[in-house]
This record gives sequence, C-alpha cells and structure tokens, in this order.
Amino acid sequence: MEERPPAVPGLKYENRIVWLWSLTVWLVVMNTTMFNVALPSVLRDLSLSSGTASWIVSGYSIAFAISTLTYSRLSDFIPISRLLAVGLAMLGAASIIGFISHNFYLLLFARVLQAAGAGAVPGLAMVLAGKYIPISRRGKAMSLISSAASLGFGLGPVIGGAITTYLGWNYLFVITAFVVLLLPLFRKLLPKEEVHKVHFDSAGGLLTGLGVTGLLLFLSTMSVPLLIGSLAILYLLWRHIHKVSLPFVQPSLFKNRQYVKLALSAFSGFILHFSALFMMPIILTELFEKDPAAIGLIIFPGAILSAVAAQFIGRLIDKFGNIPLISFGHVMLMISLLILALFSGENPYAILVAYMFMSTGFSSLTSSIANEASRILPEDEIGSGMGLMQLIQFFGGAFGVALSGLLIEWQHGVSGAAVYTNIFWGMTLLIGASGMIFLSYVRRNARLLQS
Repeated sequence: MEERPPAVPGLKYENRIVWLWSLTVWLVVMNTTMFNVALPSVLRDLSLSSGTASWIVSGYSIAFAISTLTYSRLSDFIPISRLLAVGLAMLGAASIIGFISHNFYLLLFARVLQAAGAGAVPGLAMVLAGKYIPISRRGKAMSLISSAASLGFGLGPVIGGAITTYLGWNYLFVITAFVVLLLPLFRKLLPKEEVHKVHFDSAGGLLTGLGVTGLLLFLSTMSVPLLIGSLAILYLLWRHIHKVSLPFVQPSLFKNRQYVKLALSAFSGFILHFSALFMMPIILTELFEKDPAAIGLIIFPGAILSAVAAQFIGRLIDKFGNIPLISFGHVMLMISLLILALFSGENPYAILVAYMFMSTGFSSLTSSIANEASRILPEDEIGSGMGLMQLIQFFGGAFGVALSGLLIEWQHGVSGAAVYTNIFWGMTLLIGASGMIFLSYVRRNARLLQS
C-alpha cells in the first residue's frame, strides 16, 4: 500500500496508523455494547439484583469517562505511544481477570480496570489526529475513527448476543484481550516523542474524578445530598485550576465560547445516540417481542451504513470544511428522531430505518465537531481540549441513558408505545436546541473572520 508523505516530521505511516487505530476503537467500543446484552445472563449466573448489576455498567462508564480525559491530559507531557501501551496492557490484563471471574466483585474490578485502560484509545486518537495530521486530511481520519466507533456500537449487540448464547458471558472478555496483540504494531508505527518533565496536577485529576463520579451516581440514585456534594467538589475544582500553573483541566477552555458551543452540540449528540441505543432494544422486546439476536440484526444495518459512509464523510469534511457536515449531522438526527417519535411504536422496521439516519448523522456530527475543535484550539491546549471534549461526550452518553430510564419510570400508567413516543418528541427539542447553539457558533465565526 502506498504511504502518504509524513504529515509532520515523525509521522511516516499516516494511513496505517489511522486504520490500526480505527480497528482498536472498534474493539473497545464493541466491548461496551457486547456486555450490555449479556447483563441478564450475568444477573442470573451470579444471583444479582438489577440494582447491583447496574454498577457493572455505571462503574465502566465512570472509569472510562475519567480515564479518557486523564490520558489526553497526560499526552501533553508523556509520549502517546507510551500512554497507549499502558492503556492497552491494562485492558488486556483486565480481560484475563474478567474471563476467570465468577463473583460480582472480581467482575466489577475487571470491568473498571478495562475501562481505565480502554479510555486511552478514543482520547489519544483525537489528540494524535489534532497534533500530527494536517487539517486538509484530518476530517477523513477522524470520520474513519468515529465510524469505527459506530460500527462497534452496532456490532456489539450482535456479537455479544451470539457469544453469550453459545459460549457464555465470560468469553466476551476474550475479544478485548486481542488488543494486546496490536501493541507491537503501534510501537513500530507511532511517532517518537520526547518526555516533558512537569508536575502533573494530581489534585485536579482527583477532584475531576470525584465530581464527575458524583454526578453520574446522582443520575442513577437521585440523591440530593450526593448532588450537593458533587457540585461542591466541582466548585473546589474550579477554584483549584485557577491557582496552579499546569492544571488538569485548562480553565481557558471554558472561557473559549466557540469551544463551549461545540462541546454542547457534541454533548447533545451523545445524549441522543446513547438514549436511542438504550431504548430501542427495550421497545423491540416489550412492544414487538424480539429476541436479542433479532434486536442486534435490526440495529446492525445502521452501524454498517455509518461505517461505509465514513469514507465519504471524511472526504466531504476535507473538501467543504466542518460546518456543512455538522449541519448535515443535525438534520439527519432530527429526521431519525421524527421517525422514532411517529412510527417506533407501530412497526419494528421503523427503528431499523431511523437508526440508519441516526448512526450516519451521529458519525458526521461527532467527527466534524472533533475536527473543528482541533482547528480552533491553540496547539498547547489540544491535548487538554480534546480530552475534555471526550469527557463531556461520554458524560452526555451516561446522562442520556440515566435520563431515559427516569423518564420511562415517571410515566407509570401511560400506554407502552406512548411512553417512548413522548421521550422521542422531547429529544427532537434537544436536537433543535443544539442546532440553535451551532447556528450561534457559525454566526460568531463569520464575525470573527470579517474582523
């Protein structure tokens, strides 16, 4: 395969790195959705309550979100290749522990350790693209990585359901153990970077972790004291990052209005996508009595379409810029939500069609927003900025799932189909609000160019 010339000195194998990283993202994301399908089996085999079992998902989400930002922040000081090696090694070790786990606490430890390692993959992917791939080709690279994530979301239920049915849920850990085999290739292909000896803001990292964890736990428990405590921790974090020279989270990012607008649109996109992935299987099970294998097959076409469309999305980003593709993503998500709101309770194949629009729109939105964020951030803030963007996105995903669960519970007495229809109508308002925020971004961007 003919290689591109280096984007910058040190990145000689751009094509191979992007494809290899996309494969790794696919495995990591698939690991998340595979296990969601297996939860009923885990619940039965380990004699767990649904509340206890939910910690397996919540613990993974919390550790994944925090570790994503941590790896991205560390990339400002430590070589990407070294951080990725640590992350993949942790992921591989956790997979071995998970394979032999036969009690709840060992399984929970394995999942949290998996997430702590897996967080290196999506966070560092965006940092690598932002630092080393020219803006003229960055859109294609980011859309390919984003589409690999979408493919993982779609294939996870199909593969996870088959493995759980025929081999058992422990064998799900075997799939993610394969990432260790990719380490020698990454060590060979990734650029050599220098280590910058600086003081790492451990206190800021701890406060960030506690604050985010508290908020995610509040969403699942609705405990007011937990909410107050989490907000107090985040207030301490805000004061702390203004006092240290190299904070864990750069306060200048929150003062960058354009960056904040992009982050809010990405946050909304993740809320919608994760909520839909959470509710679609429930709708197909409760309203149409579909089994796990059939549910996976209904979701699968949208995931495949997203992966195929990635090449075109990347080329369009590189040719026309990020703005048209972010707009396109909003339109596709709006169409998807309208189909779900109008027809998801009537015909299961409406969900198949809707997810084809949603997965393509989500891939377009996230890859173009990531590319646009890397374009507007100063070089010394790319690591921290892209990491914070990832944290905001995955927090949005967790928030969306928790919110959807609460909205379902709050609608006792409402007929089955109407419960979900009401939620999808609410989501159309959210994507409309996100579109208005992005319109504000475009207008301010035009004013900045004119001045």
